Amino acid sequence: MADDVSPAKPKRGFQTRMSHTGRATKQQYGFVNPPLLRGSTVLYPTMADRKALGAKRGERALTYGIGGSQTHWALEDVIAEVEGGTRCAIVCSGLAAVTTPLLAFLKAGDHCLVPDSVYGPARNFCDSLMTRFGVETTYYDPCVDEAGTAALMRPNTTVVYTESPGSHTFEVQDIPAIARAAHAGGAKVLMDNTWGIHYFQPFKHGVDVSIQAATKYPAGHSDVLIGSVTVNSNADWQTLHATVRALGQYASPDDCWLTLRGLRTMAVRLKAQMEAGIEVANWLSHRPEVLQVLHPALPGAPGHALWKRDFTGACSLFGVVFKPEFSVESTHAFVEALELFGIGASWGGFESLALPTTGFLTRTAGSGTFPGPLVRLHIGLEDVGDILADLEQGLAVMRAFGR
Repeated sequence: MADDVSPAKPKRGFQTRMSHTGRATKQQYGFVNPPLLRGSTVLYPTMADRKALGAKRGERALTYGIGGSQTHWALEDVIAEVEGGTRCAIVCSGLAAVTTPLLAFLKAGDHCLVPDSVYGPARNFCDSLMTRFGVETTYYDPCVDEAGTAALMRPNTTVVYTESPGSHTFEVQDIPAIARAAHAGGAKVLMDNTWGIHYFQPFKHGVDVSIQAATKYPAGHSDVLIGSVTVNSNADWQTLHATVRALGQYASPDDCWLTLRGLRTMAVRLKAQMEAGIEVANWLSHRPEVLQVLHPALPGAPGHALWKRDFTGACSLFGVVFKPEFSVESTHAFVEALELFGIGASWGGFESLALPTTGFLTRTAGSGTFPGPLVRLHIGLEDVGDILADLEQGLAVMRAFGR
């Protein structure tokens, strides 16, 4: 009698996986979405049950509210699916998703490499708490190659941090090359993959720990603060999970539930916003006021070749470098004149945003210099024709402001 071999499950498309991962579907009688579970104290039938559950460290068990529940675990499953990893920890914010793995994989006496284009609060964390804890940080040119990374490595370099593209000046890093040099030196590779969510599969390119500000595209509606940290090995999970628990990291189940709801539509939002973002970026690249558009998916833009090699798509955040004859103040007048764009620091929601960045960025390794002033744009779900008309009238105000 032939062995009973279950057929392999087919690899479903991204939209299908976002619709079905983390919920019981037709196997469970009841509502479509998993329940929202709030709670702190967990009750046990017997002491033996309490002892058995308490022994399951790093595993899913209802032990106390801070350990999570089915609401948290469903979200972790979907984020792990997005990132292509095995285990995910949900934390309270995007910044917590940055700081928690740094604390997990670094200790006093270690050295960390961080790109000069890194998210500002991540730099602040390295320059303050990590310095106080005895960790030294070196900021490097984000466009470094494999040999350049190897030259920066020290015997005590434990973490090489990456962020690609940089979320203000959009340098695309050669992650596979950096990872090879980092691993050769015994270091872990951490990556802020918020811009590349879904479109960059980190663990296929040598990343050990992937960070998401899930506030942005997963939540998608500018009403939740939440973050995620995903790994792809059991050893890294044990290290990360121990630190998550030691820090008391926790995300509200209400925020987890809202983020899970946002993820159900993320695939279609990402696609629509990618297409709109590329259309707007291309339109701006032909404007007489614009020197350069910093959108990796745009042919001729910095980092386009690496983006084309490693990414399968693009998100809706990019930068615009205006010609040097325009002042920083004129770019402020430009964004203030926009009617459909809010002036805000986040991105990934349904609404368009504009933010002047010249004068607000810290760089110490010589990167991020441009001849003219910069504005960062996030393209939302408004009609593209309306967005272009709004930008047109904003540019007219900028021209009239004076140079």
